[in-house]
Amino acid sequence: MGIVRELSPTLRLFIEEGFPASYQASSHYRHRAVIGIGGNVGDVKRRFQHLRHYLNRQKNIEILHTAPILQNPPFGYTDQDDFLNSVIEVATSMGPKELLDFLLRTEKRFGRKRSFPNAPRTLDLDLIFFDDVRMNTPKLTLPHPHWQERESVLIPLSLLGRE
Repeated sequence: MGIVRELSPTLRLFIEEGFPASYQASSHYRHRAVIGIGGNVGDVKRRFQHLRHYLNRQKNIEILHTAPILQNPPFGYTDQDDFLNSVIEVATSMGPKELLDFLLRTEKRFGRKRSFPNAPRTLDLDLIFFDDVRMNTPKLTLPHPHWQERESVLIPLSLLGRE
């Protein structure tokens, strides 16, 4: 059990093993990306730990920083459990579209099923930033649309890597 901080009646911050954390960069990967992570089905904190270990085993990605975990209410479809969210900064050799494809495969590996928009999910991975890239294609928009309006991104992002 980690440390819990009440931020408001609807927001709680969790300090857990590895969230937040900063890691010694050992790679020469030239790209930096910020990935939003979230979920509200099952043991999400444990899934985040498994995700961290899974990413650490990949040869083309390296975790640089993680943020604390934020518990927050759902938006869009609100008849579901609260979400847990955080952000992870990584170094990678992948380009933005390749990284997005990797994240989508990772979601599936962790049991993500896409039944309807804003549905409950085991794991949601969003590419928030990729270097200073700005793009808007049918498959990928960077930075992630509306990131600056979401507490689920803003609060963890403001605490990224602060231990």
